[in-house]
Amino acid sequence: MTDRNDGPERRTGMTMVHGRAPRTDDEVLAATDVPTLLRHGLARDTFRTALFGDGAIAAAVTLDRLGVLPRSVTYVAEIVRAGGLAHTAALPGPLPSREASACLRDRLETAAQAAEAPGDETRAARWLETVAEILAMPPVGARGLGAPRGLGVPDAAPWSGGLI
Repeated sequence: MTDRNDGPERRTGMTMVHGRAPRTDDEVLAATDVPTLLRHGLARDTFRTALFGDGAIAAAVTLDRLGVLPRSVTYVAEIVRAGGLAHTAALPGPLPSREASACLRDRLETAAQAAEAPGDETRAARWLETVAEILAMPPVGARGLGAPRGLGVPDAAPWSGGLI
């Protein structure tokens, strides 16, 4: 009898997704049109999964590359809840850097134009909170999950005798 898990997944230690390796950040960014997902995902249930899935991931990767901290995006979500999308989009600098603010402002303006009901604005705030949560996740590296951003993972914990 052969081992059913003796395929490429077991040999490489990589989880296969539909016969291929998981997508990289660049592949997600290239394949995801966040403004379109915002335009359709706030008001339509059929696009919501994509908005809160790949759309939130793509937004988080973009903002992470611009050096945005999760708490900044959470703060913007609070402003959306308190003042609405149009008010938040009109702010001169909702994020610490100009480039990040311009990127987010574009997304907020798109969302403000697409919002048809008060529930859509609440959904936009929840989407921003989702983006912030993704930003706050530790990066996945060669040694796995759990390393705080910017800190290296030691080869072995000093108390483990090198057995991890």
